[in-house]
Amino acid sequence: MTKRIALVTGGTGGIGSAICKKLADDGYQVIAGYYSGGKHEKAQKFQEEMAKEGYEIALAFGNITEWDSCEACVEGIKSDFGTIDVLVNNGGITRDSTLKKMSQDQWVDVINTDLTSVFYMTRMVVNDMINQGYGRIINISSVNGEKGQFGQANYSAAKAGMHGFTKAVAQEVASKGVTVNTISPGYIATSMIMEVPEEIRDGIRKGIPVGRFGTPEDIARVVSFLAHEDAGFITGTNVSANGGQYMH
Repeated sequence: MTKRIALVTGGTGGIGSAICKKLADDGYQVIAGYYSGGKHEKAQKFQEEMAKEGYEIALAFGNITEWDSCEACVEGIKSDFGTIDVLVNNGGITRDSTLKKMSQDQWVDVINTDLTSVFYMTRMVVNDMINQGYGRIINISSVNGEKGQFGQANYSAAKAGMHGFTKAVAQEVASKGVTVNTISPGYIATSMIMEVPEEIRDGIRKGIPVGRFGTPEDIARVVSFLAHEDAGFITGTNVSANGGQYMH
């Protein structure tokens, strides 16, 4: 049987890497989407490290903030591998600032990278999914899109908007065998969190009822579940994976 094809944007990062590995374990042909400011060497190093661990992860270059680049990325994947069955919109950035100091660029960069990109990439794959009668679209949001966060008006708005997008598109494609869902991770022990001063990390950790930060693998397991063929009755939902930090 031909492997189903999964594209993970931001696939070379901490959470993205874990998602790529888990989907590969599940039997998918996995493609890690990357941009990294055009630094191909970083992605190639990622691919080499994955190979050492026994994973054959393909790479696809694309700037998710540009329509033409997204289109070229997806068309390249279709040419090399076939139609995309699973899209994980995981690419994103932060540009933190209080609103009174936030620049236009800080706002636009985050909205374009974290929200507009989700429209672009989903738009590029959704017609093929509808035509083949099957697809899984999984959008990686954030706990801060659910509850808001001081200094993150741009990020919180983008991540909240992501779930609004999820719910609307889910209704459009539900009868076509395509599901669309959101995952909202809490604080995950990626390099970004671990670089925060220890006393600040401890303060954050104390606010998480399970008593620890999440791991990239925690999020990857949720992706795996939602991507599965048997998850076809779950659509338009948001899975909060935050250790109980925000309950609603």
